[in-house]
Amino acid sequence: MPNGIAVEPFSAGRWQSLALAVLWLGFVAYAVLLSPPSTANTLDVIRQLSTGQWADLNPIVVVLFNLMGLWPVVYASLALSDGCDQSIPAWPFVVGSFGFGAFALMPYLVLRKSTRAFPCRVADSALLRGLTHRLLGVGIAIATLLLMIYGLTQSHGSETWQDFVHQFFTSQFIHVMSLDFCMLTLLTPRLLWDDIARRAAAPAWRSVSLLPLLGPALYLALRPAVADGL
Repeated sequence: MPNGIAVEPFSAGRWQSLALAVLWLGFVAYAVLLSPPSTANTLDVIRQLSTGQWADLNPIVVVLFNLMGLWPVVYASLALSDGCDQSIPAWPFVVGSFGFGAFALMPYLVLRKSTRAFPCRVADSALLRGLTHRLLGVGIAIATLLLMIYGLTQSHGSETWQDFVHQFFTSQFIHVMSLDFCMLTLLTPRLLWDDIARRAAAPAWRSVSLLPLLGPALYLALRPAVADGL
């Protein structure tokens, strides 16, 4: 190299982080600039969803909204223990994800480094003990199945789906929430596959974990234990 300066090539991890950073910026720009406009009844819909007044709402929207409340718990279970070995703490991003989903989590996934170490000990934190307990995964899996049953029993076939598609293309809230759910599903391997490697779990879990929400929940419920109690 000129002047004897060597340029270190990008590693696979750096390329992945760069790709995630570009994806995050694109996602934010799209949500702000290109998604459908906000509708006049958005706040009313959010109020109904939050208070359980679901009778007048599309059941697919109800299911999606509630599933979005479960996703941050899955990521908290994986990220808070992972973050103990990172140069940045995971908790601010995890807390933010309960309100902003992938928008808040993606910066952490960009900045973290892939690791297979177990720096966190369950005994050191009551919160971590709860978030790594098998019953958490069982609870999330059961809640996911119940929500799916609700969606199937409350829907009216193609009419319900046609209404959801209409809302997807005309409501910023429904549009961004749907894409946020897809983004959280696609980003799961960034954390979960490291956990699979750390625990020497069966490689088949990689495929199972791609099943939206239910796959990661089953993994949290059934994943192998490790020597330090995680």
